[in-house]
Amino acid sequence: MTAQTILPANTLSGGYDVANSLRFDVASDDHLDRSQSTGNQRTYTVSFWIKRGVTSGQEYIVSAYYGNSSRYQYIRWNGDNNSDKDCLDIFSGLYSTSSTSTSMAFKTNRKFRDVSAWYHIVLAVDTTQGTESNRVKIYVNGVQETSFATATYPSQNQQHFLNINGTANEIGAQNSSSTLGSYLSEVVLIDGSQLAADQFGEFDSDSGIWKPIDVSGLTFGTNGFYLEFKGSGTSANSSGLGADTSGNDHHFTVSNLTAVDQSTDTCTNNFAVLANHSSDDLTLTEGRLKFENPSGGHRMVSSTIAPLQGKWYAEVKMTTEAQQTRVGIIDPEKFVYNTYIHNAGRGYAYKGEDGTIRFNDGTTDDDYGDTYTTGDIVGIAMDLDNHKLYFSKNGTFQNSGDPTSGATGTGAAPAIATGVEYYIAASTQDGGTNPVIEFNFGNPSFAISSGNADANGHGNFEYAVPSGYFALCTKNLAEHG
Repeated sequence: MTAQTILPANTLSGGYDVANSLRFDVASDDHLDRSQSTGNQRTYTVSFWIKRGVTSGQEYIVSAYYGNSSRYQYIRWNGDNNSDKDCLDIFSGLYSTSSTSTSMAFKTNRKFRDVSAWYHIVLAVDTTQGTESNRVKIYVNGVQETSFATATYPSQNQQHFLNINGTANEIGAQNSSSTLGSYLSEVVLIDGSQLAADQFGEFDSDSGIWKPIDVSGLTFGTNGFYLEFKGSGTSANSSGLGADTSGNDHHFTVSNLTAVDQSTDTCTNNFAVLANHSSDDLTLTEGRLKFENPSGGHRMVSSTIAPLQGKWYAEVKMTTEAQQTRVGIIDPEKFVYNTYIHNAGRGYAYKGEDGTIRFNDGTTDDDYGDTYTTGDIVGIAMDLDNHKLYFSKNGTFQNSGDPTSGATGTGAAPAIATGVEYYIAASTQDGGTNPVIEFNFGNPSFAISSGNADANGHGNFEYAVPSGYFALCTKNLAEHG
């Protein structure tokens, strides 16, 4: 099961493959920037794939800032607590004045609240067009958007800010603030052409899924760039996180981003993150992989993907001391955010404070393994074909467990219910310590010292993935889920 709006080409066996994304975190003030030269200020196209990480605040995806607070342009998620919340919000001020006069403004009626999905957004502008509605075209997942809460078209030949000499163009921020909490991949600026979405993606002929295509052959124009996030360095050059691979060498300066922010969670292989369960008193950061509980009570989080079959592996790092931490799995129908995993039927948990197993709303604990605490990494091997569950601590499976033992279930935790989808989950109690734990479904938010992929080559784990087990991503789901 997934909760996704779309499953892009990541469910397909072939086609163009996107290797990397870049994970932006609001709390870390992550962004990329470069100063533009003079280009075409009337005709241009911006294209990117994005997966939301947070759903609050004003999150700037692409922006241009021209010297003062009244002369700017942006594409952002609107975080206002009103009817516009979570819409796509596009704006440009009037080039010819320092006032706050509007040249272009659009807010979609569509709301973007699915934190498990990759969306493809295209803004295509040509203000030289005689017909007003042709001057701005916005596409979402290959379809032109036509329903707007706000729609202000620019006047004919109006200039915008993305291609003005000296303008600070930023990815993930505006004027180095109001930053982004999302994943981005395939970020493109075309200078001098208004292109439709079919220049960047296509509908798969078999599934109808919108998927990316190779854009390296496009004409990018004077200021154009193509950010594939292939590099891992922090310098503004061809090996950096902000490297431009269009051939123009318009490399971006990196701010507060490091190699660990480069992710393989992309629009062609979508990894699990932490789901958007209703609660205002827990904090999810680092692309919805880092969970902090400042609530004073019990809080539970879970994966966005809940498979029904197959064998799956994930890791959970105890980043700071957590009181009464439980790591395990739970039936989505039994999930309740403000309790322990094991307080529900079909909830199974490995307890940090005493190393025992508790499950199915039980009141007794089964001896199982070692305790775990700050700095430890708990591995979860979930065998839904044989209905077995195993846990490891720092690479050693507890209770002499052997996840490859199949129906024998050597050293497994108590047998799990059959015919049920399961989230991978964890719960903590605050107790005044604000505990932090980090999930790794194969797309870690923390540094990995060794690097281990599954047998399909997917994922990046601290410890070896048991034979026959796979990372929770859609390419693996298509084959094994």
